[in-house]
Amino acid sequence: MYAVFKTGGQQFKVEQGTTLKVEKLEVEPGKSITFDEVLMVADGDKVQIGAPTVAKATVVAKVVSQGKGKKVHILKFRRRKHSMKQQGHRQLFTEIEITKINS
Repeated sequence: MYAVFKTGGQQFKVEQGTTLKVEKLEVEPGKSITFDEVLMVADGDKVQIGAPTVAKATVVAKVVSQGKGKKVHILKFRRRKHSMKQQGHRQLFTEIEITKINS
């Protein structure tokens, strides 16, 4: 059984027990979170596709940790102008583990 759900502007295809990193959610580690925007649920040959979401379908996940991703280096360089700007960014994420898919 798998489901496709949406969070943080992205869509994820998950099964029970899957661990993934999503955009930062304001939930403490160890707590549970429910995602209501389920776009598709498939259980063998039985497939439910939402328009735009599947009614009464939810994905339940446990928050494993909060963290920051790898640093992305930004360099803006203007040739012949004696100008250069360096910048870095680390995107915040929440690591979750899928515990249950309700259809």
